[in-house]
Amino acid sequence: MADHQEAAVTLPSDPASVRVARDYVAGVLGQWGLPERAPVADSVRLIVSELVTNAVQHTFGRSPTFTVDLRLERGERLRIGVTDSHPRWPQRLPAAVQQDNGRGMVIVRSLTAECGGRMSVTPTADGGKTVWVVLPWAVETAVVDRPCREAAARATSPVPSPATARGVGVLGRSR
Repeated sequence: MADHQEAAVTLPSDPASVRVARDYVAGVLGQWGLPERAPVADSVRLIVSELVTNAVQHTFGRSPTFTVDLRLERGERLRIGVTDSHPRWPQRLPAAVQQDNGRGMVIVRSLTAECGGRMSVTPTADGGKTVWVVLPWAVETAVVDRPCREAAARATSPVPSPATARGVGVLGRSR
């Protein structure tokens, strides 16, 4: 395996692009050796879905496209970046129990942290931003720690976790 592999796709900011981005990422990761049925693959697909959905829904037409970047560094770290040209950065919102939306970044932060990764946001030259998620890469075993699998299962559940319902961030800080 090469020390560094990269792939990127730029898509229109349209709801139909969410599935295209998710499928693209799954295909690239499969080419890089991650089995489609590996537990971490579910987490990555969910993270990409949430980040891309945010890029489509929250740019209010000010970002006609978004880009998904994938970088595999030395077979140790997977970097996932979603870039749009809207200047507004993701907001931490309280996830009310009856709220139908607004949980995307809570899901991303939770999955990222529980899978042993980290999330950051960086500005772009055109005034937009890139939301980066960095996850450990362990294709040899294609197994993720139990907390990561459990986080993916909770994230797809309609009932928020107790920490989310209390308004506590994934790192235990109050919002």
